[in-house]
Amino acid sequence: MSIRDDANLIIKAAIDSAMPDTAVKKALSKLPPCGGKIYSVAIGKAAHQMTMAAKEELGDRIFDGVCITKYHHLKGPIEGIRCFEAGHPVLDENSVKATKEAEKMVAALTEDDLVIFLISGGGSALFEDPAVPLTELQEINKMLLSCGADITEINTIRKRLSNVKGGRFAGQCKPAKVFSIVLSDIIGDPLDMIASGPAYPDSASVEDTLEIVKKYKLEFSPEVMELLKKETPKKLENVTTVVTGSVKQLCDAAGKKAKDLGYEPVFLTACLDCEAKAAGSFLSAIAREHAGDGKKKAYILGGETVVKLTGKGLGGRNQEIALAAAEGIDGLSNVCIFSVGSDGTDGPTDAAGGIVTGDTRAVLKEQGIVIHEVLDDNDAYHALQKCDGLVITGPTGTNVNDVTVLLIDE
Repeated sequence: MSIRDDANLIIKAAIDSAMPDTAVKKALSKLPPCGGKIYSVAIGKAAHQMTMAAKEELGDRIFDGVCITKYHHLKGPIEGIRCFEAGHPVLDENSVKATKEAEKMVAALTEDDLVIFLISGGGSALFEDPAVPLTELQEINKMLLSCGADITEINTIRKRLSNVKGGRFAGQCKPAKVFSIVLSDIIGDPLDMIASGPAYPDSASVEDTLEIVKKYKLEFSPEVMELLKKETPKKLENVTTVVTGSVKQLCDAAGKKAKDLGYEPVFLTACLDCEAKAAGSFLSAIAREHAGDGKKKAYILGGETVVKLTGKGLGGRNQEIALAAAEGIDGLSNVCIFSVGSDGTDGPTDAAGGIVTGDTRAVLKEQGIVIHEVLDDNDAYHALQKCDGLVITGPTGTNVNDVTVLLIDE
């Protein structure tokens, strides 16, 4: 088998380990007693898979439910559940329509009722009842996604422009209890930031929010600035939260599979948080240092990098990591680097990420493609497409951040 075959096996093993089915069922064993009706609300890229797991465990005990996920992420109907697809990473009219269905469902619950709230990454765009006009909020989301802000900073802004984020949806469920199961896609599992915390008190202050506006020189309308100066809920008494799954689990599984294939796993971090191109350059430097050691090693990182948009191309953070690394590993015959999103989608593309070897730069050069020019235009997708460097998995049903691996063969 080739080193690239090994990479594909590691990718599959990592993603398979992060599927939420078993974890959701285990979390439901802690479900509190319910004397009334049980309702289900699921949001995020893993919403369909999480809802399926809940239905398998609870069956007809779920009286009614709403499932909201990204386009092309539904895998069929779920009995008794209204399923919706909506926009991501930028919300759209279907995001609002689906969210209002969930709000309507919980509007008249009693203190005996229980809402099972299944949350996964992507919920910030998919679950939204905006406090500003939709078109304005769409532009704000695009601005936040392109300015270089990390996901925590982005969600700090989003929460204050919403009627459901920042703990507000849990408030709408009162007097019913909310049992929240969270599949974490943010480093450190900050519950108020995952999907912008619709069922968790907000830890960020008005001062924190305004500092982000200042840091990235963001320009908003006077109406938006007034909303950013309003405080969010700091206490919720009707919510119990269980966190399941994380990027560390993704990295552990990648390491285990790499070891099975004869590589010595080296865990660098599960908290990768920098610009994507910098991460790629860093990995290629490690490759150059150790490619001649005569040992099989797998350097493993997990987390979520950021992309600062300077061009008008197509790509995602994982594709940029891989393509940036290709420059530095040029000519190394025993090296492979891949970076993938566990949800199967990287940015606004159909690829999960990218994979490169020591031949990638030469293959692109033969076609007149210069890597640094491609990266300046944020067009990693089309470059990787021309050198068989895209990782295509399709929607996976989970979402616990990204895993990046440098493989060095003997």
